[in-house]
Amino acid sequence: MSAWISAWTLSSLFSVFATVAIAADAPPLKVCLDEDRPPLSAHRRGKPDAGFDVTLAQAIADKLGRPLKIQWFETKLDEEASPQLEANALLSDGRCSLVGGYALTKDTLVVPGMKTARMPDFDGATREDRRRRIELGVLVPSQPYVYSPMTVVLGPKARDRKINEIGDLAGLRLVIESGSLGDAILMTFDKGRLIDSITHLVPGRDDLLGALNRGDFDATLLDLGRFDAHRTAHPDTAISASGYYYPIGANRGYVGLASDPALIEAVNKALGELAAEGKIAEFGKQAGLTYLPPREPAILGDVWKLIIQR
Repeated sequence: MSAWISAWTLSSLFSVFATVAIAADAPPLKVCLDEDRPPLSAHRRGKPDAGFDVTLAQAIADKLGRPLKIQWFETKLDEEASPQLEANALLSDGRCSLVGGYALTKDTLVVPGMKTARMPDFDGATREDRRRRIELGVLVPSQPYVYSPMTVVLGPKARDRKINEIGDLAGLRLVIESGSLGDAILMTFDKGRLIDSITHLVPGRDDLLGALNRGDFDATLLDLGRFDAHRTAHPDTAISASGYYYPIGANRGYVGLASDPALIEAVNKALGELAAEGKIAEFGKQAGLTYLPPREPAILGDVWKLIIQR
């Protein structure tokens, strides 16, 4: 019996060693993440990489038996930026096989209207990389792993205001970034009823949340994750969450290229297992994210049409 047990133990050990060896030889799972989108992802010089998407990407790589390699990139907050084209260019150039934290909407997943695009600035980019135009592929999404709604955030003078719908913002001094989704929602609400109360700031130049924190304005409408990031960086902030979520929101997931369907299938399997284990919600909590599970529809339809119709 002891001999049989010894043989079984050796066999098991050899199996484990073989699995480890295979994993060590496996190509890395290359995931592109935004370097400045806490609490989803953050890459700071001299500090460990952190964020919900970092932890989730590592868990998926572990499920697939592959080492993880993160390609950090920078998204500029301006009206000319195109996250869809930038993600496609990174994938099509082979900088990564997946882009994480991608908003799953119909318009961000359409076949691009142009054949080439430039990549965003990324970690390790050369001058030539910044000039090159990349031939684009076709994007395909994974299943979603987090719901990302718009939320009303209140300044210190309006912190006790009850917000159950956009109409409850009437009478408040509103501030919004030009060209943003929040801008479209507020400007078109009830045939423009709030227009005279809205001040527009320039994205990437003006400090929206800073102005709200100072009490210059009473309320804004922005992505929930952005408020989470501000609250994490400024625990003593004077602005507060209203608890209201605009009913039109987008799920976030991974996006890859249609030329590698096997990877998306494997990632979906891993996401399903992690969700069933309660790990994804746990990762969100650890990162300081107000985690909301994905909602139907998995891919949001025409956002602007939905807003106008409300």
